[in-house]
Amino acid sequence: MAQQGDAGAYSSGAPPEQRSSLDRRQPTAYGSHNPRQQPPPAEEEEEVNDYDSDEATTLGSLEFSLLYQQESNSLHCSILKAKGLKPMDSNGLADPYVKLHLLPGASKSNKLRTKTLRNTRNPVWNETLTYHGLTEDDMQRKTLRVSVCDEDKFGHNEFIGETRVALKKLKMNTKKNFNVCLERVVPVSQTLKSHSGTARGISLYEDEAGKDGTEVEERGRVLISLMYSSQQNRLIVGVVRCVHLAAMDANGYSDPYVKICLKPDMGKKGKCKTQIKKRTLNPEFNEEFGFEIKHSELAKKTLDVSVWDYDIGKSNDYIGGCQLGITAKGERLKHWYECLKNKDKKIERWHTLLNENHVASD
Repeated sequence: MAQQGDAGAYSSGAPPEQRSSLDRRQPTAYGSHNPRQQPPPAEEEEEVNDYDSDEATTLGSLEFSLLYQQESNSLHCSILKAKGLKPMDSNGLADPYVKLHLLPGASKSNKLRTKTLRNTRNPVWNETLTYHGLTEDDMQRKTLRVSVCDEDKFGHNEFIGETRVALKKLKMNTKKNFNVCLERVVPVSQTLKSHSGTARGISLYEDEAGKDGTEVEERGRVLISLMYSSQQNRLIVGVVRCVHLAAMDANGYSDPYVKICLKPDMGKKGKCKTQIKKRTLNPEFNEEFGFEIKHSELAKKTLDVSVWDYDIGKSNDYIGGCQLGITAKGERLKHWYECLKNKDKKIERWHTLLNENHVASD
């Protein structure tokens, strides 16, 4: 059975915008088992595949729905039920569960799974699994792989069948229903190869070419909130969560924490760090830090955000980082500018972590 130590970035039920960023329930492994918790109602579309192969129908069929919420950058995958699954056990039944991966780049950091149901060929899960931090660009180039497997307590879990959905088929904020016949493994060459030619194992993302032609590697994403409090004369920085972090330890995980540094000329009062989260590539922090500073001075400052892997007895490993400020570009500049312009308003944005420009860990 799959490891369950890496469920931190994935939650079920009510999407994140229905909770405040600092009042989130801790997600349970691979989603809640409460069948009543579903994503919010939305417009719906039906899609039934038209496989006419007799072979396909012998594997069984699967019903599920997908909803991408643009504002929160979240993809809600509601796994409903399967029918007529291929018998896998000697009693003519199966112990099925559903496993999700994002392609290209299937890894522990983007795997989700439902609970296992025992002794049934017609399981009803009614579970909602959620991917956070998926951008509209991801939705254009990623494929969701949905696999049904049979859990074996004493041996290897067995693959029953799968289906794949190109996420660009989904309309923003519109729930799409699927009722599909499971297939055997879809040829790898059709789905795993991206425009860069191959899929990387450790990360969900392909490499990006840097400004000077060198490769800058994406190492995950971080959700940061910014607010300037005019009442307190403080910049309030929230570290909400990270997703899809690079694995730095031999067990395929990391023990991440986030360092925040407001510079230059702030000294020790410009540095803060979160708690360490053990054995996860998708940590949820929900911590806030305040920096005393005049609003007029903020434009001269840069906020350095770095994510580290904690190691006992040796120097900590740098995972990735990003800098927000008026010298930044793209989303990092936009986020900083919005914070300066809108006092007393909390603004959350996802930022890509890059493996560059880091200083030594504490």
